[in-house]
Amino acid sequence: MAACAVDIASENYTDFICRHGCEGWLSAMPDVAPACTDDAFPGYSIVYFPSENTLPISLEKYPYYSIPKLFTLLDTSALESSGIFQVFNQPSLGQRGRGTLLGFIDTGIDYRSPVFRKKDGSTRILGIWDQTLPRRFDETGEMADTGSPDSESFSFLQYGAHFSEEQINDALSSPDPLSLVPSQDTLGHGTFLAGIAAGTPLPSLDFIGAAPEASLAVVKLKPAKNYLREFFCITEGANAYQENDIITGIRYLAEIARIHHMPMVVCIGLGTNFGSHGGTSPLSLSFSSISRSIGACTVIAAGNESGLSHHYIGTVSDASIPDEVEIRVGEEENGFVVELWASTLETYTVGFVSPSGEIINRIPLTLSSNATISFLLEPTVINVNYRPQELGSGKQLVFMRFSDPSPGIWRIRVYSSLLLDGDYHMWLPAESFISPNTVFLRPNPFTTITSPGDTPLPITIAAYNHSGGNIYIHSGRGYTIDNQIKPDIAAPGVEVYGPGVIPEAAYRTAVLNGEDAPAVPMVRKTGTSAAAALTAGAIANLLSWGIVEGNDPGMSEAAIRAYLIRGATRSRAFSYPNQEWGYGALNLYNTFLQLRE
Repeated sequence: MAACAVDIASENYTDFICRHGCEGWLSAMPDVAPACTDDAFPGYSIVYFPSENTLPISLEKYPYYSIPKLFTLLDTSALESSGIFQVFNQPSLGQRGRGTLLGFIDTGIDYRSPVFRKKDGSTRILGIWDQTLPRRFDETGEMADTGSPDSESFSFLQYGAHFSEEQINDALSSPDPLSLVPSQDTLGHGTFLAGIAAGTPLPSLDFIGAAPEASLAVVKLKPAKNYLREFFCITEGANAYQENDIITGIRYLAEIARIHHMPMVVCIGLGTNFGSHGGTSPLSLSFSSISRSIGACTVIAAGNESGLSHHYIGTVSDASIPDEVEIRVGEEENGFVVELWASTLETYTVGFVSPSGEIINRIPLTLSSNATISFLLEPTVINVNYRPQELGSGKQLVFMRFSDPSPGIWRIRVYSSLLLDGDYHMWLPAESFISPNTVFLRPNPFTTITSPGDTPLPITIAAYNHSGGNIYIHSGRGYTIDNQIKPDIAAPGVEVYGPGVIPEAAYRTAVLNGEDAPAVPMVRKTGTSAAAALTAGAIANLLSWGIVEGNDPGMSEAAIRAYLIRGATRSRAFSYPNQEWGYGALNLYNTFLQLRE
């Protein structure tokens, strides 16, 4: 496919996710041709239009699934608790992930750090796609070649810059690496996850990653465009990333694995509360496509939403009596989105009561109906969109967008039309996308696994405290809205020890002193993303044993899940599977012991 002749990563272009066969709604777009179409992944295309012809976006004009959802970050005794050290120390095993690829779609990686280098100082990273860096155009306006020796394999990348293993090694040999490979991890989240999953041993710091001989591939996500941040009312300063950028990142990692003929584990430490929570989003289906391949596996964090009061379950049993949902809105709240999803073929309508007592009666349901509500005594405006059958899930969606909400208790009155005795779910945005003081007053801590962790095929990881043996209080709880068993297993995710980003001043000092690299600052982080990274490293060891060494050359993700479940540690105090632990706690050593039986 020819490269786009425009900078589609800029705010001048609007991004849409188009399922193959979407010509119906595309034909209803403004009378203007798309600037570019990117076949991002089997079944889906990303279509870019000039913003002047498409903004503002709304559910009145575009299908819900076509608007990219926004995702946020989900933040060595741990290795011992997971049975990984025991595997390292077995002469007959000694698995350290050799011959496998660990892929990360996150905030980037500190590629100069010793934690991602071999003993000879060369890199263990086979490729970096930095979406934040500008593409270069020649004098004719055509996309310039990246200069990468494998650039032809990555011609589908329509923005950002790809750097090969060779280019990274050239940079590491230079006194000024960033002049050759100017990719940095300014937040440290991606570096930390890659480090605990696959970090090179640092004996002086008592650190080793779960798969220290695995190769790495990294996607650094660009920040979400402003029009999407505004549409979803994202808190100013929050880290937000677009669904379509993650989808394209999956394709990039798959291409790296194909070129190098390696089994691959993709680790995702991102999540969102937007969507049906049933694994039907374009991103979820993209991960499912990867999960069906032999030698490929996706590991996804369950999210850190339990206990944050962002989820509500309700039932309406009488057509004349609504269920009343109370939301406390904080003083600092500028706006937020609430999504109601029916769990059956039931249909619902809503009304509102403001903090001052102003009542908005039941808004009637019509096909694809939309309403804008203003209040007499409040500056608040509420946009309500009914989608009787959202195209991705087939379930009803009620999308409510609060602008300038008055602080206090807001009540959403939910009415049932069919009385099919089905529950409905409501979600507020995930942590960091909303004020901490905007919450449901009667929340439900279950069905709080963030998307795409609700996808059936990938392996979803909860977090527990390996010091005390208890589940992490905010670890997302299952099951999914369709009662799929999620999470699959739990792994250590509390105060996990791993590498941080080395400050630039330390690199400059090291160069002046003639040192190869400065000392790595070590940090501790808590969250299901850390648990997912640790599990991804464990799976790399399993793939190394199965595919690289030929013990199970047809190893699939389903087989990997079965191996991990059989070896999981289970307490007699609980029944399994359950909504907090799934099938138990990760124990890689016990997984190998089970293979003998």
